[in-house]
Amino acid sequence: MLRKFEDTYQHKGLRKQLVQQLRDKGISDENVLNAINNIPRHFFLDSAFDKIAYEDRAFPIGEGQTISQPYTVAYQTQLLNVKPNEKVLEIGTGSVYQASVLAEIGARVFTIERQKKLYDKHRNFIFRNKYPNIKFFYGDGFEGLPTYAPFDKVIITAAAPFIPPKLINQMKTGGVMVIPLDEENVQRMLRITKLEDGSLKEEAFEQFSFVPMLQGKND
Repeated sequence: MLRKFEDTYQHKGLRKQLVQQLRDKGISDENVLNAINNIPRHFFLDSAFDKIAYEDRAFPIGEGQTISQPYTVAYQTQLLNVKPNEKVLEIGTGSVYQASVLAEIGARVFTIERQKKLYDKHRNFIFRNKYPNIKFFYGDGFEGLPTYAPFDKVIITAAAPFIPPKLINQMKTGGVMVIPLDEENVQRMLRITKLEDGSLKEEAFEQFSFVPMLQGKND
């Protein structure tokens, strides 16, 4: 039986409450807040989560992966400071929620998923027509997408054991990467800017907890 997708007044009201929570936690970028307010997060989850989809927490989506906590999505997106028409490389498509937030802001999103079962699900992505600016790829996130480089921005949505050099190489001069870098059991959110001389400027922010970023593809 096909799932019937509805975005009710109740769902919209819960999104407004979620946006207020994000404001209270320090998210101030109106483009980010508007994107989260416009996107029905419950569409990205199993119908069993429908009533709790707007709680500010992560939920499982299969294959050992999660849809990130809305605060985490908002935080990374705010750090990235995305502008319309910028090319953004996303590592870890997951549920496509983060990519949708970027696309709603107007970015051209190139997103890589290493889990074949999750990638196959993306063929039925409900917002494919709304967000033709999202391009899906099955591959190894550590390799990036050299054919489509250079990118204005790179966002990594898994716990990286190190800063992937190939992704740095695929960034434009002045480009920005937001990456949760492993510090034992938690990750430090870093913003890395590629300077004109090729060196990197690193800024450290809050700690988070992500699923690990793994090398290779998982068929």
